Amino acid sequence: MTTNPESSSFVFACCQAGAENVLKSHVLEECPTWRLAFSRRGFVTFKVPEEVDKAPLLRSAFARTFGLSIGQVAAGEFSEVKNLIGTQKYHHLHVWPRDHLLPGDRGWMPGPTDTTNQIGQQIVDALSSGSSSQGRMQVNRQAKTGQRVLDCIVVGPDQWWLGKHVVGCFGQQWPGGVVPVRAPEEMVSRAYLKMHEALMWSGIPIEKGDQCVEIGSAPGGACQRLLESDLHVTGIDPSKMADVVLQHPKFTHIKKRGSDVRRKEYRDFKWLFADSNVAPKHTLDTVESIVTHDTNRIRGVVLTLKLLQPELKDELGSYLERIRSWGYEYVRCRQLAFQRQEVCVAAMKSRSMRRPRRQRVVRSRKPGQAKGAEE
Repeated sequence: MTTNPESSSFVFACCQAGAENVLKSHVLEECPTWRLAFSRRGFVTFKVPEEVDKAPLLRSAFARTFGLSIGQVAAGEFSEVKNLIGTQKYHHLHVWPRDHLLPGDRGWMPGPTDTTNQIGQQIVDALSSGSSSQGRMQVNRQAKTGQRVLDCIVVGPDQWWLGKHVVGCFGQQWPGGVVPVRAPEEMVSRAYLKMHEALMWSGIPIEKGDQCVEIGSAPGGACQRLLESDLHVTGIDPSKMADVVLQHPKFTHIKKRGSDVRRKEYRDFKWLFADSNVAPKHTLDTVESIVTHDTNRIRGVVLTLKLLQPELKDELGSYLERIRSWGYEYVRCRQLAFQRQEVCVAAMKSRSMRRPRRQRVVRSRKPGQAKGAEE
């Protein structure tokens, strides 16, 4: 079966399993004329009343990647894929499965798989056969700003959803918005993956030799990733750290809770990271007392805020406003691919501090609305 909407446009968005409702709420609040359409766990589509050539920027922190829908086909129907694509040319083909589980559940991780890589190669072969008009697309590689990407989301064993987008924000560069990670053989914990993605997304300009501190560091996955960047890392946590981290010459362990460390002891740190298994208010209380202390000059923070209760997602806008009140001009929020029921917030004193990566798109937001990842 093939569907191809003729009179209206459809926008698709991918998110973490379980984040569909908050994503729908954010999008419909900003785009009240849109209507909900087909959706599954980790995958949502919206009907747009007018025809558009490009998916509008979705500002929700829970929209990992998004694009304009082309239609859906039965798995393996390569001739139908070719019919839907038509004569449009693309630089890349991204193929990935929707999130049906949380990261780590039953060993599952988001992003492309061997199977979806194979599907991608089969699609490219089918599109290239008998004609050179399409050209040879790259499969599941990073796309650059402004490049055209053909999307194929494996919604189910027998269902593919086709879409397209022009890269204009961080998540649109990779299949499913999932940053590829080459984890070390002795990876301490999944926090390594989260920190790797957070560093790439946030754009904080860390440099070799910078002093940084992580509150809630045990067992040390995030510190392990920071140490790979040749930083001086201090981990604060009453629990035991992994030996591979403790033995690193540039690591220091303070076996206390972050709130129990005297505020002036943070004066040498340039960057602060926090990932504690506590309510967001507790994390913000602790970090605020540190960064606003008159002896400290922390230029930027990267925080994990746990959203284990549904109503906490509605408080996200107020959390970001509170962080801005500390003197951080540049504040962004995103639910990372390797996170679970939590979001990452990155804040810096000035927008000019951010590493140059792409031209930014800025849009106005409604009062109290949480800024998304790709502002």
